[in-house]
Amino acid sequence: DKNYATGLIAYANLFKALSIADMAQFWEKVPAGIGTNVTFIDRVDGFKKAITLLDAALAAIAANPISTSFTANVPAGINVQNTLYALKARYSLFAGLYAQALAAATQVNLTSKSTFNFDALALNPVFEVATATNNVVQPTGATLGLIPAFVPAPSDGRVPFYTTGSPQYRLNNFYNAAATAIPLYLPGEITLIISECHARNNDSTTSKTFLNTVITKTAAADPFGVGGNQPAINSFGSYAALLDEIYRQRCIETFLSGNKLEDMRRFGRPNAERKRNLM
Repeated sequence: DKNYATGLIAYANLFKALSIADMAQFWEKVPAGIGTNVTFIDRVDGFKKAITLLDAALAAIAANPISTSFTANVPAGINVQNTLYALKARYSLFAGLYAQALAAATQVNLTSKSTFNFDALALNPVFEVATATNNVVQPTGATLGLIPAFVPAPSDGRVPFYTTGSPQYRLNNFYNAAATAIPLYLPGEITLIISECHARNNDSTTSKTFLNTVITKTAAADPFGVGGNQPAINSFGSYAALLDEIYRQRCIETFLSGNKLEDMRRFGRPNAERKRNLM
C-alpha cells in the first residue's frame, strides 16, 4: 500500500528531523548518522539535513497522500503535512535560508492545530517534572525571562496564558495538567517567521504588517487561545528596532517553545543575557 508507506516515511522523517534539529540548536556539531564511527557535521548543516528529511516526506505525500488506515493507527493530534511545512520554515530560518523559510511558512494552514497529545499513561512531560512540583522549576515572575526593555506589558494576554499566580508564579496552559496537549508549533510563530523573513529581505513595511498581526491578535482569533491583544506599533524608528521587536514577540508568543537560545544567538543578544551559547 503506497499510501500507507507514505505515512511511515512522513512520520519517520518528521521525528528524525526533530531529533537532528534539536541537537543542532544546542551543540556545535551533530552526528551525520547513527552507529559506530559516525562523522559529525556543523550545526547549520544539521538544520539543512533536517530540512532534507522534511522535503523527502513532503515529496512522498505529494506523490501518494497518507492513507486513513495509517492515521487511524498512530496517535491523534499531529497534522503531518502542516507540521512538515512549519518545521521546514523554522529550520530554514535558523539556517539563514530566508526565501526558503518564507515559502514554507506560507504553506502552513494557520487555522489548524498540530499537537503532541497526552493522557493518564503518557503524561505531559513538563507538567510531570515541573508544574506538578515546586521543587524543580517555576516562572520567577511575569517577565517571561526577558530583560526590562523587552518585558511584556501588564495588559498582555499572553502573560496569564503562560503563567498563573502572584507572587508565587506557576506554569499555565500547555503545561498545567497531565493530559494537556503541547503544540509542535504555534500559528503565531509562523506569522513571526514571515515577518522576520521580510525584514531580513529589507522589506520593513511588509514585515511590520505581519508583526502587528501577532501583536494585536486576540485569544479568540488563535486556535490555541494565544493572544496578546496589544495596540499596533505604528513606527519602529529603525531597522534594528524592528528586529528587536520581532525577537521580543517571538520570546513572548512562543514562551517555553525551546527556541529562545537559538533566537538569542541569531539576533545577536549579549552573552550576559544567557548562561551559555552551546553545550
